[in-house]
Amino acid sequence: MRNATLKGMTPQQAQERIMQLSPWFYEFDLGDLGRTTSELPAEALPIHATRLSMVERAMRSYFGERVPHIRCIDAGCHEGFYSVAMARMGMREVHGFDVREASLEKARFIASALKLRNISFAAGNCESLPQYQEPFELCLFLGVLYHLENPMLCLRNLARITGEICIVETQVADEVEGSTEWGSRLWTRPYQGVLALIDESAEFYDERPETGATPIATCPSLKALHVMLRHAGFRKTEILEPPPGAYEQLARGKRVVCVAYK
Repeated sequence: MRNATLKGMTPQQAQERIMQLSPWFYEFDLGDLGRTTSELPAEALPIHATRLSMVERAMRSYFGERVPHIRCIDAGCHEGFYSVAMARMGMREVHGFDVREASLEKARFIASALKLRNISFAAGNCESLPQYQEPFELCLFLGVLYHLENPMLCLRNLARITGEICIVETQVADEVEGSTEWGSRLWTRPYQGVLALIDESAEFYDERPETGATPIATCPSLKALHVMLRHAGFRKTEILEPPPGAYEQLARGKRVVCVAYK
């Protein structure tokens, strides 16, 4: 069902479409048209509210009264949960891209059901973004980095299209301290953080939409995250303090929200 056909949709028609598109990863409140139900277990659902709260706090703190003039790109937008939230906050333009058409179909349905005119979605992979030439003031990169096979390449591409700030939310691996031989046993170099190699084959081949474009994932440690963002082209990075009652992983520092400044 394309966007144009959603005009005048009844709650019954909306519920039928929600069922057709299920299962859902996110919970969307569509007002009179009903709501989606996430397939995630109840104990994991609070991550979305905590993440959104931290993103909104960072965005409003930085942009202030400029919010209605901001263009936002949501990299790896999934079903459009955060894209839709930014559009509903009144941003001038919000664009989301994802590698999976099934997720984009859900995102377009939600945007249309909510009659959002300042939002669009398209297929895209952060490993190659030739279609984007002009920078967006705000870039969102939420829950994606640690699913990627080529994180440094993706961060460089996103830095190129980020005009002011990029908000990154990611799982972080435990830190490893030390040094390694570098060409000779007489020469050593210190580690600049680590990347943990994760095999997501089971989830990837089961077509789980939250995985990356390949089954190999590289999860950064906190030090690695800072180093990678700076080498990607960001001048400063800042880890945000989670709010009271935050989702347990964010509260324990196993996931972080980082603001990277151009």
